[in-house]
Amino acid sequence: MQPVSMFRIKKLDIFITKQFGLLFVGTFFICLFVLMMQFLWRYVDELIGKGLSLEILAQFFWYMGLGLMPQAFPLAILLSSLIAYGNLGESSELTAIKAAGISLMQSMRSLIVITSLIACISFFFQDVVVPHANVQFSQLLISMKQKSPELEIPEGIFYDGIPGSNLYVEKKDLNTGHLYGIMIYRQSNSYEDQTIILADSGMLQSTAEKKHLLLTLWSGEWFENMRSQDMGGTAEVPYRRETFAHKTILLDFDGDFNLADMAGIAGDAKAKNLSKILTDLDSIRQSNDSIGRSFYKEACNYTIFANDLSAKDSTRLLSVKAEERPVMDSIFAKLSQDQQREVTRTAARQAQNAANDLSFKKDYADHIHRNERSHLIEAIGKFTLALSCVIFFFIGAPLGAIIRKGGLGVPVIISVLVFIVYYIFENSGMRMARDDNWTVWFGKSISTMVLAPLAIFFTYKANRDSTVFNIDAYKALMMRMLGLRTHRNITRKEVIIEDPKYLLDADMLTNINKDIDRYSKQHKLLRWPNPINVFFRPGDDHDIEHIYHVLEVAIEDLSFTRNNHVLLLLNELPIIATHAHTRPFERKWLNIVTGLFLPTGLFFYFRMIRFRVRLYKDLQNIIRINQELIPKVIELGDIKAEAKMYVEPTSN
Repeated sequence: MQPVSMFRIKKLDIFITKQFGLLFVGTFFICLFVLMMQFLWRYVDELIGKGLSLEILAQFFWYMGLGLMPQAFPLAILLSSLIAYGNLGESSELTAIKAAGISLMQSMRSLIVITSLIACISFFFQDVVVPHANVQFSQLLISMKQKSPELEIPEGIFYDGIPGSNLYVEKKDLNTGHLYGIMIYRQSNSYEDQTIILADSGMLQSTAEKKHLLLTLWSGEWFENMRSQDMGGTAEVPYRRETFAHKTILLDFDGDFNLADMAGIAGDAKAKNLSKILTDLDSIRQSNDSIGRSFYKEACNYTIFANDLSAKDSTRLLSVKAEERPVMDSIFAKLSQDQQREVTRTAARQAQNAANDLSFKKDYADHIHRNERSHLIEAIGKFTLALSCVIFFFIGAPLGAIIRKGGLGVPVIISVLVFIVYYIFENSGMRMARDDNWTVWFGKSISTMVLAPLAIFFTYKANRDSTVFNIDAYKALMMRMLGLRTHRNITRKEVIIEDPKYLLDADMLTNINKDIDRYSKQHKLLRWPNPINVFFRPGDDHDIEHIYHVLEVAIEDLSFTRNNHVLLLLNELPIIATHAHTRPFERKWLNIVTGLFLPTGLFFYFRMIRFRVRLYKDLQNIIRINQELIPKVIELGDIKAEAKMYVEPTSN
């Protein structure tokens, strides 16, 4: 029998693998297309109207797709596993599999192997393919930004895509290509050697050889500084002003499509594989440490001195220690007022220079440390993104087995919700780690730490056939946690086979009242309990459990009555919480942990006091309602007995 069982399991593995494989291929290309479209919107301005050839566009989309493939893997695994096991559950095939003695984990073992292989492929893509694709994609993107700038000049902001010039256009006519409200700043050698051109309208076109831009202006003014000319060393900067009705300017610009230099692109962390990142990280850290030590030494050697003081006074001022402040004050007091003012101005100027220097060094230090963090982020991201493939499978497959809905309806909604949660945590953690608000390890692993427990929870629930999306169960749990009361809803039965045993029920209700009276005298419910007994000692209340059990038996039997008044009184009987007034939890270790953690312990302690007060009121209400219910039940019992005695002689 064993070989047959093994053969059946192998055929099942092949069947499930086929179901998953076909879905994975389809969902992968769908997810990749969605990610590419979402990514494309960021660069649509660089593509439209540039006159790019089909070869360049094909390369652009090819490298974009290669770079997004590792991100499409986990989403495709999540969606395909959800649909696959949802289809199995919807067609009752999953029920047949479990009925054959095969657990959910055994049915998933072939897909676990496949998912692990996909995770390895994802890591290979990130380590080998994606860095090269990022370099090529960035090179194409920079080159496209430099092509045909006359087509991408924005309205209302300065455009600096033309070397040596800043161009402002108030309004642009896309049909004719005319520009209105033009302002141009041109700078040659220095800040003082610049030209300002104002024009009502104009047109910017590329020359035939794509090496220059032809700027035609109408109705404008030309302002130009004359600093470049020899003006005899005067301090004033002369300028010339020209008013024109029509002017043509030739600007140097290579508007043809040329690939940008890869030197600056290759240094980015996204363009490196894991071994290169780890090698460069050591070099970056050593360089950062050496720069930090040099900055520290320079900061320690900052000195402030006054040139107008004598050498003796300057030496005395510099030799004064921090704890000898009165000595410095006495030396400063001996100076004349002019010397004091000069010393103050000099010290303030040098202090400001030192502060500016430290601020510049701080910005530079932030930049080099940001570079180190970006390399570490990329290195960790290669592992976490590959690991997310396995995590998403253990979320998708158990959820599919739980919801048992196939197709593209519910699985797509759940997949989108899970991926949104992952995307939020992943990007938030990456940004916080990049900005040094969180450690890199925590920022890059927070999405894994959030989704991994969910995967374990769903797998555990699905393997035990537990209900996860049972709203009534969660509602009941929340009502128990918050101490909300549930009410009885006993209605009159349409078909009654046997009448209640009224006299026996009346005796039970009478005994319940006696037990409640005795219980109230023994247990002081309105007293505050000892916290040590509550959290660290066993304290089950079996007496109240017995009272509640007997009461429910009587209520269950009386619910078959035809008397509406009895049914009304039964619905007024409260539902007793038999455990909440003694301890927070049934398990001892949970009570100990709750008691040791003070905020949680206080919450459950006061919650328990509330239940003790409620139990006291419920018991009093039970006595009151029973006192009204017992005579009516006895009356119905007597009527039933008389009817029985009347029927028996007649039948004889």
